[in-house]
Amino acid sequence: MNATEQTLRITGGRLFDGQGELRDNPGLLIRGGLVAGVGDAAARADSEYDATGCVVAPGFVDLCCNLREPGNGQKGNIASETRAAAHGGFTTVCASPETSPVNDSSAVTHLIREAASSRGAVRVLPIGAITRGLQGELLSDMAGLKAAGCVAVGNGSRGVINARTLRRCMAYAQTFGLTVMFSPENQALAADGYAHDGQVATRLGLLGIPEVAETAAVMEMLLLAEETGVRLHLSQLSCARSVEMLAQARQRGIAVTADVAMHQLVFTDQALAGFDSRFHVRPPLRSETDRRALVAGVREGVIDAIVSQHQPHDSAAKQAPLAASEPGLSSIESVLSLGLELVQRGELDLSRLLEALSSGPASVVERRAAIAEGMPADLCVFECEGQWLPSAQTLLSEGRHGPVLDRSLPGRMKLTLVAGGVAWSDAG
Repeated sequence: MNATEQTLRITGGRLFDGQGELRDNPGLLIRGGLVAGVGDAAARADSEYDATGCVVAPGFVDLCCNLREPGNGQKGNIASETRAAAHGGFTTVCASPETSPVNDSSAVTHLIREAASSRGAVRVLPIGAITRGLQGELLSDMAGLKAAGCVAVGNGSRGVINARTLRRCMAYAQTFGLTVMFSPENQALAADGYAHDGQVATRLGLLGIPEVAETAAVMEMLLLAEETGVRLHLSQLSCARSVEMLAQARQRGIAVTADVAMHQLVFTDQALAGFDSRFHVRPPLRSETDRRALVAGVREGVIDAIVSQHQPHDSAAKQAPLAASEPGLSSIESVLSLGLELVQRGELDLSRLLEALSSGPASVVERRAAIAEGMPADLCVFECEGQWLPSAQTLLSEGRHGPVLDRSLPGRMKLTLVAGGVAWSDAG
């Protein structure tokens, strides 16, 4: 990630600069970690990279990534999981506060930033815990977290104990200009469920989580955000009704953004039909109707960002019986590929997919992801038609429970640059 004065010219292929449509790449010149020129200004360089047959795009930004550090290292660490992120084309990841210890203090935030600076392959933006220990009761030191470098505060995958505490969290965050990121779930309604409360769960005898567990929480959060004026981000939506309420809230002028995990756009609760514990995720995979509504939400810009919701686990955590397994997919390396399958099926266009992976999520944390003169040279180069095989041998994450294994996928990543430096290359 160290910038040098060596220059690199990327030629050929198609360019997506962060918005609009793809166009022929006029040539990019990279110098000192920045994009120094686009087009005629990129005429000469010390070295050249031929991107013929590829797409050159801003590096992807992930709003929800579990790096497992600090922690015991059994499920991964900043070095391993940021390498995996670079392999997936991500140049910036927002680190979940669900660490051990929880990132609810400036000391832990500094620890994450120092580890990322010394061992991280990509940029790491910490998300602070909105309550102490993520217990949903006592407010954390949000001022200290912001001063230490947290770009937002949230509850990870856990709930806030009651509406009164939630309101206090939002009001307190608003005073410091912090965005709050919440995974909407009414814990009383979700109870001990671990699958979508539908026909598949009924047939297999699984404990279900009804859609209202999410939609009730979404409505509550929207109303409280409207009252407090806080910038609200709804994380990992899973229901058609949630998308509808989000659109209505925006029409009322509520400052709210939202994201969806890629696996929610691709899979449904049918993936659990064989008791496959890989697809024990939270929120659960829901119906085909919900999946289509989520895709439409991305396509129409109601949902701002697509995230990985990357959660690497050791093998024991996912090989247990479905009900006893831990939720989460090791997904960051396959996000682009699964998105390209949606493009191939005509459900999304490529420009909108790339926008939802780059400039959309960047704007949520008040950053910019674009290929333009003077911007950091954070970008990726991939072959849309190029194939790769995710397997225990090819995945870089410590988690080997990817959503798709041992099946050829489109979207072969060729090069990932962070501040002009090579974070990942298929050349080794």
